[in-house]
Amino acid sequence: MQTRRLGANGPWVSALGLGCMGMSEFYGPTDDTQSLQTLARALELGIVMFDTADTYGLGHNERLLGRFLSEGGGARRQRMVLATKFGIVRQSGQYERRIDNSPAYIRAACDASLQRLQVDRVDLYYCHRRDPAVPIEEVVGVMSDLVAAGKVGGIGLSEVSVATLRRAHAVHPVAAVQSEYSLWAREPENGMLAACAELGVAFVAYSPLGRAFLTSTLDIQRLPEDDFRKHNPRFSGEAGMGNLRLVEELGKIAARCDITPAQLALSWLLNKQAHVIPIPGTRRIAYLEMNAAASNVVLDADTLIELDRLFDPQAVSGDRYPQAGFVGMERD
Repeated sequence: MQTRRLGANGPWVSALGLGCMGMSEFYGPTDDTQSLQTLARALELGIVMFDTADTYGLGHNERLLGRFLSEGGGARRQRMVLATKFGIVRQSGQYERRIDNSPAYIRAACDASLQRLQVDRVDLYYCHRRDPAVPIEEVVGVMSDLVAAGKVGGIGLSEVSVATLRRAHAVHPVAAVQSEYSLWAREPENGMLAACAELGVAFVAYSPLGRAFLTSTLDIQRLPEDDFRKHNPRFSGEAGMGNLRLVEELGKIAARCDITPAQLALSWLLNKQAHVIPIPGTRRIAYLEMNAAASNVVLDADTLIELDRLFDPQAVSGDRYPQAGFVGMERD
């Protein structure tokens, strides 16, 4: 698999990573045995970057990865680049959240994550969401201390503005910015991608398949009540039906290219941006293997332009989150 770098001096990682959130919650029932098998297959396919957070499953996701690491021993840990996050505080069974960026919380959250992951050091530590009451310089200062203490390899930010990135980077080099980016979520093209390229910061794209909407495999009419997407504006009502028409056209282009819609959506990201690392999430080996194959797809310039035009931001209906999901995001 192709490789890309995490920051100007960070480790080289696979061009595609694996988002692990869905192995713990938000997308219906989970199965730890199945997830562990998928994690093992990811490594076999050359995927080395694994993304989690303390809030995913309220610690379950980190514990799952900790189990995977412990079962594989030191050799497995050496092959993996492990990323986790702090900042979102939720109660069990609730989607609503508060944001905590206080220095004491950051230090305690890091120690708790290391314990759940069963490691002494995490390779990439993100501020998951921002509390505007705490200056970013103070947040990054604490994160820099964690780097100096050997608990963290590199630092990252998620869903921040370009101005915040620049202020943070002036305090300590930022290895990666993680935000939603896909054919139907194009906001990073409004300055963030260019800023990351200028500063030598990797851009990690979460939900690169639009929470499976762009795969053409999702029946939005039959989502269970415990599936986050059932209450997501882009999946509901007239907005959902309008977006389905875009995906139908995506399927036609994919058929012409002799690949799946998911592979087309991922290859669009990889072909368009040399410093972008998509982290599609899945619990299933079959989908994982299809996603991994996208790293070898080469798209011509005309196809990239066609996809850009099809998914013009004005053509996509509905917000990408319900209102509660935007807490802690800097939208500029």
